[in-house]
Amino acid sequence: MRADAVEVSWDPEESSWMVRIEAGEQVIRRHCKLPRTADEDDLLLAAQQTLADEGYEPDGAPVSVIH
Repeated sequence: MRADAVEVSWDPEESSWMVRIEAGEQVIRRHCKLPRTADEDDLLLAAQQTLADEGYEPDGAPVSVIH
């Protein structure tokens, strides 16, 4: 399966990074335990791992990182 879009952003309510996966009308939100100061490479790796964990191809979707 391929996701249409992936977004990584800081969730101030949970004080953690959130990976948001869009696939058609389905939206999946997962938090990851990286520090607020994580660099973009670490956030992209976390997004790819989350995609794989959810059964999506990790290399297929564009990933946006919102700081």
